[in-house]
Amino acid sequence: MTKKALIAGWGELPHLWAERAQAAGEDFIILKIAEEITADFSDLAVEEYTVNLTQFAEIIKIIEANKVEEIIWLGKVQKAHLFDNFNPDQTLQQILAELPDFNDDTILLALAEEFIKREIKLIPQTYLLEDHLAKAGLLAGDPDLKTKKEMKFAFETAYNLGRFDIGQTALVKDGAVMALEAIEGTDAAIKRAAEYGGPGLVMAKCSKKEQDFRFDIPTVGLKTLNNLIEAQAKALIIEADKTFILNREEFCQQAAANNIIVAAAEFNEGELILPC
Repeated sequence: MTKKALIAGWGELPHLWAERAQAAGEDFIILKIAEEITADFSDLAVEEYTVNLTQFAEIIKIIEANKVEEIIWLGKVQKAHLFDNFNPDQTLQQILAELPDFNDDTILLALAEEFIKREIKLIPQTYLLEDHLAKAGLLAGDPDLKTKKEMKFAFETAYNLGRFDIGQTALVKDGAVMALEAIEGTDAAIKRAAEYGGPGLVMAKCSKKEQDFRFDIPTVGLKTLNNLIEAQAKALIIEADKTFILNREEFCQQAAANNIIVAAAEFNEGELILPC
């Protein structure tokens, strides 16, 4: 079994993976990103390091010193850090200087390539977490014809947004786009959409056309749902088999209790297949 490193950003996924990895007998260390609100791993007997986003050379040093062969990168790392007094070390500065743009995939692929150069493999985020991918189907509620039309419009809008590597989320109402996710993230996009659209929003979140499963798999959890409840949203549609849904049972129960329809749809060869 190869030694692994978990690079942990914000959210529930890092701790969930670490629990499963320990139960599976994996040999791994954890590198927590200091700029993010990271999970508490004190309940696990795992060696931890805290690193800053700016310290890419230090990250490599720790990984090589621990003879790590594979990395899994889980949890949100906000790109906004790049524009807020960001002072990268020389290694990271050189990597960023050579990029044609600062789109998510451009940055992440460049970082992945740096690890690959050192014979360190970046493994898919689905490793040990495949059962958290949403399966196609109607998960809560029963949409009428108008809502189905809105869900289709929202999903196709989000899908096209992903083609440009801008964001993964679109919020619509009555055939109009209320908000598209960009650097601010999903939760802020929901609040912005609610400000302009009011109750009855439909949200879609889906993967990019050629999603790289090593990073940035779309994820929804209770925090996202609570924001939709506060916004009095009508429906959420996500992409089946390509979106993590956390705390699924509680998520669906709360959605149903608050009259929010939840569906996981498939996008096959340019055709959206609604499960309802």
